[in-house]
Amino acid sequence: MPEYAREYLYALGRPYEYEDIALIARKQLEQENNLAKKAKKVLFCDTDFLVTKIWSLYKYGKCDPWIEEMAESHRYDLYLLCNTDLPWEDDPLREHPQQRDELFRLYLKELKSIHASFILISGIGKQRSEKAISAVEMAFYSNRPHPLAPFPNGEGGIV
Repeated sequence: MPEYAREYLYALGRPYEYEDIALIARKQLEQENNLAKKAKKVLFCDTDFLVTKIWSLYKYGKCDPWIEEMAESHRYDLYLLCNTDLPWEDDPLREHPQQRDELFRLYLKELKSIHASFILISGIGKQRSEKAISAVEMAFYSNRPHPLAPFPNGEGGIV
């Protein structure tokens, strides 16, 4: 599932505002639900309500209550949290290049606080993609018990 925010913001024709974030989140969910009906076993989503919540709080200091509710109730089986070890790539929609580590820590804190199953994806090129593929294969295509249950200390299942 692509990140709907990119499509929305490219077509917007003006700087986005606080109210746009909830519109983006609703459309993201609608498209995700449509694709989920067609998915075989796994649906990869480029973003979710946790990201949207943090984006809204970071940018505006507030978050739409519906987004907060959905961030609490709409969970995924596995989160792939990408580390900031890749070089920054500028594009017109990316913000806060100097705050990447700060934002990463916010995402990590949020995942730990909800006891989410997640894996930290680090490395460059093939190493990075192989780690992500391995985590997905272990979680969804093996006969073993789910290996990504949160650890008691709140760390992700595979690091």
